[in-house]
Amino acid sequence: MAPQHSSSKVVVITGASSGFGKGTALELARRGASLVLAARRGELLDELAQACTAAGARAIAVVTDVSQQRDVEQLAQRALAQFSRIDVWINNAGVGALGRFDRVPLEAQVQVIATDLLGVLYGSYVAYRQFVAQRSGILINMASELGRHTVPYYAAYSAAKHGVVGLSDALRQEVEQNGLDDVRICVVMPTAHDTPFFDHAANYTGHEIEAPAPLHDPQNVVDTLVRLVDDPKDKEIVGADGVVKILMKNLAPGLEEKLAARQMHKTQMEQPPPAGDSPGAVRAPIPKGTEVSAGRRKAS
Repeated sequence: MAPQHSSSKVVVITGASSGFGKGTALELARRGASLVLAARRGELLDELAQACTAAGARAIAVVTDVSQQRDVEQLAQRALAQFSRIDVWINNAGVGALGRFDRVPLEAQVQVIATDLLGVLYGSYVAYRQFVAQRSGILINMASELGRHTVPYYAAYSAAKHGVVGLSDALRQEVEQNGLDDVRICVVMPTAHDTPFFDHAANYTGHEIEAPAPLHDPQNVVDTLVRLVDDPKDKEIVGADGVVKILMKNLAPGLEEKLAARQMHKTQMEQPPPAGDSPGAVRAPIPKGTEVSAGRRKAS
């Protein structure tokens, strides 16, 4: 089957109201793609859909909580009802809860797993079934460098992202064994980028959240996602420091774990000023953090 250019593709994007999802939607809109935009914040989604339409795309907004199976099923139904097919599905929605494992409320950790792992499972399931029926499609799952190595105080997030990497790798093996040459499974593993993730994260560290250094431009991940829509690759690590950390984890796991743990403890538990607990946007959306970038790199 001849490859389609992004201008002719129907693309579903979860977590589209800010960060990587919003940036990817705007870039694909400029290329004329047909977009199905999903997130919990309906007003922001509507504004984004209008901006995408003004840029030349066809776009619809579907309020979706990816941790709810029925919401994800309805998202797929809306996409098919509007555009009759799905060419690309990007599982991008994600949340985090930072703090000592025993201090982060269990319900917050469960919700992180529900959003970051079960949400990807639900999205992958509905997309994969459609791709098998079509005999073509591109599934792009957003993981993290923490899907291949770990740091303290991000326990549930790290567990979820390891699950996303494992799910994606297993699905890719199924595709290969069943001769589905035009179905592609991609997993993206960014390092720390300057998105509203840290504005939305639940905070039980006892300190203000400090984004890890180096903090990268989110446009790097947006460019990667847009490229994968046209030229899918199995795995992409975005951020050179992530490549180094994952390589070290493979070659010298004990040393890498100690170094990463010391650095994260210093960054998050020693240097920032004290702060009270905050539930963030883990269980319900919050107004804060509406752009592609959070502006931390400019402020630093």
